[in-house]
Amino acid sequence: MIPFIGPLLGIGEKIIDKVWPDPAKAAEAKAKLMQMASQGELDDMRIHMDAIVAEAKSEHTVTATWRPITMLVFVAIIANNYILAPYINLLFGVDVQLPIPPQMWELLKIGLGGYVVGRSVEKAAGAWKAKP
Repeated sequence: MIPFIGPLLGIGEKIIDKVWPDPAKAAEAKAKLMQMASQGELDDMRIHMDAIVAEAKSEHTVTATWRPITMLVFVAIIANNYILAPYINLLFGVDVQLPIPPQMWELLKIGLGGYVVGRSVEKAAGAWKAKP
């Protein structure tokens, strides 16, 4: 198991306590988290997160920015479809919505989830390392 997993489990348990105030549901979620840790799923997540951090720290512009650029394109498509297109259709009778395949939604969820988890772990790791 990767040494960083211990603090990650502690963070996960704190999040679970805040999300599920019902002790029974929180205990169930914590058991699932421990099961994931024992099956190596958290190690896999950490490896993927390390790859994302390494890309972000890369000196090569394309390597460091391809994920954020991809996410911004997805955000632009969603803004077009749900903010701009309805008004353009209302005012001019023209449909300018872009088709969104299910795979794109999955990538968007993974990308946003990875970013949020990555940032949370990065902040927690900094706080953990700063403790005496």
